[in-house]
Amino acid sequence: MAKEGAGLADLASGRSWVGKAGWQSSEELVEGFLDFWRKHDAILRVVDLGAAEGDKQFYKIRMKILNSVTNSLTDAVKELQAKGKVDKDVSPAAMAGSLVTMLAAVAGHQKGFQTWGVKQAELKPNLALLVHLGITGKKPTR
Repeated sequence: MAKEGAGLADLASGRSWVGKAGWQSSEELVEGFLDFWRKHDAILRVVDLGAAEGDKQFYKIRMKILNSVTNSLTDAVKELQAKGKVDKDVSPAAMAGSLVTMLAAVAGHQKGFQTWGVKQAELKPNLALLVHLGITGKKPTR
């Protein structure tokens, strides 16, 4: 599971975040992240609990999974900043870390959203919107 989780970086690495391709990148990242969490839900709950209780082994596993995506998104924001497309005041690592933490939290509570009346079909595009806004600072072109 941890090895597969490190592959989540491919959902963000080397992607275009400009124009319609940026929206597609956001959608694919959200879809892949939620799918991974659903597939490994039981194991990830154990990892999260162990990490929260201070177990370093579980913390390292969790960070291996999340860092792969965080680093890719950090690079994406830096690249957009270098091209003048994202404000220089945005901290790439802080933005990427916040987005990945949000994705992990939402992914871990997918069933809970249903009790609030949020359908899976509604969750994904709204998460993709937040990811796109966070990375690009702009409303997506669809």
